[in-house]
Amino acid sequence: MIAFVAFSLRRAWQGFWRNGLMSLAATASMVLMLVMLSGLVILLSGLDATLKYVESEVEVVAYLKDSATPQDVSLLQADLKAMPQVASVTYVSKEQALADFQTRQPDVANLVNALPNNPLPASFQIGLRDAGGYIDVATFLRSQSPVDTVQDIKKTVSQMISVISVLRTGGIAVLAIVGLTVLFIIVNTIRLAVVARAEEIEIMRLVGASDAFIRWPFIFEGALVGLLGAAITIGLLILVQARLAGLLSDFFEVLPVQASAMVGQNVALIVLGTGVGIGVLGSYLSVRSYLRR
Repeated sequence: MIAFVAFSLRRAWQGFWRNGLMSLAATASMVLMLVMLSGLVILLSGLDATLKYVESEVEVVAYLKDSATPQDVSLLQADLKAMPQVASVTYVSKEQALADFQTRQPDVANLVNALPNNPLPASFQIGLRDAGGYIDVATFLRSQSPVDTVQDIKKTVSQMISVISVLRTGGIAVLAIVGLTVLFIIVNTIRLAVVARAEEIEIMRLVGASDAFIRWPFIFEGALVGLLGAAITIGLLILVQARLAGLLSDFFEVLPVQASAMVGQNVALIVLGTGVGIGVLGSYLSVRSYLRR
C-alpha cells in the first residue's frame, strides 16, 4: 500500500511538471478562486456578526399616555413579560425620560426646564428574543388602552437585513461561477495529461492494471494543484493579515465585531479544504470520463 501511494505521488509530480503550462494556469486560477473565497468568508463573517448585532438591538418602544395609572402600567408590564417573543421589559418613567434627554442634549436642557410641564411621556423599552417577533409585540401594544404610540422601526431593520441578504447571495453566486470555472480548467488540465499518456495507459490496461491503479496518480495530481493553490493563498493571507484586520476594524468600528475572529485558522482550513477538494473532484471527473470509454 505504501509503495502504491509512493508510486502514485511520484507519477503525479511528474505529470504536474510535464504539463507545466496548463498546471500553472490551473494553479493560478485556483489561487484566484481561493482568494475570492477568503474575501467572501471574511465578508460574510462580518455581515453575519452585523446582522446578529442589529437583530439583538431591535427593540419595541411603546410610549404611554399621561393618563395611564400605576396599576395599568404594572398589568401591561406583566402581560409583556409573559409573551414568548419578549426577552426584557424596561419601564422608563417621565422623570427618567427627562433626565436622559437632558444628559443627551445638554444644549437645550434649559429650554426644557423652562416649560411648565414635563413634555416627555413614560415608555416601555421591550427587548426581543428575535427580530421577527416585532410585529406580534407591536400589534399587541397598539391594542392596549394605556399605550399612546408605538415606535415603528421595523422597516429600517427589514431594509438592513435585506441588503445584507442580497450581498450574501451575490457573493455566493460569484464564488460559485468562479469555482465552476476553476473546476473546468482542472478537468481539462488533467484530461490533457491523460491524453498525453494515453499509450502508456493502454499498455498498463493490457498488462492487467486496474482502473484504480491508473486513476490515483491523476487524482493526486489534481490534489497537488489544489494544495499548491491553497498554500499560495494562505501565504498571501498571512502577508496581508495585519493590514486586513486593520481595514476590517475600521469598517466595522461602529459595531462590537472582532475583526481578528474573521481572519484566522478557520479561513485557512476552508481554503485548504476547498482547494484540495476541487482539485480531487476535477481529476476524478476527468479520468472517470476517459476510463469509461
